[in-house]
Amino acid sequence: MTFTFAVAPADLATAAAHFRARLSVETDVSDVHADLSAGTPDLVVVDSRGAAAWAQGHLPGALHLPTAEIAARAAELIPPGSAVVTYCWGPGCNGATRAALEFAVLGYPVKEMLGGFEYWVREGLPVVTEAGLTRRPVDDLTAPTATITCDC
Repeated sequence: MTFTFAVAPADLATAAAHFRARLSVETDVSDVHADLSAGTPDLVVVDSRGAAAWAQGHLPGALHLPTAEIAARAAELIPPGSAVVTYCWGPGCNGATRAALEFAVLGYPVKEMLGGFEYWVREGLPVVTEAGLTRRPVDDLTAPTATITCDC
């Protein structure tokens, strides 16, 4: 008996629709880094964590807008027509999901960055702290140590 296929896989159209839907609302650390590095216009990356978390470290170029403040402050901080990417701590936190929901309700095109701040750091990408720009070594369980991207 197989455990993986104990329940039959979805038909091809259902599977394609499912994965397309996931990609329409999720992105990953590597893709966000590539877009920020390329200066992709009209992209706003939002750190939805609180002040203490922001001070501990955040993505370069990110906008600090805690989830509880999105409804009241998004229009003043994020230009109309901008595409928003939200992040929070990591995969064990649904703060970025709640933030993305707030932006969707407000009418912004939005995606959640999978892995959040944790995977940004674990992949060795730059982080802004009170001491300035810093990087931690790449965690070889999350990214190849010789390159920025997994090439997937």
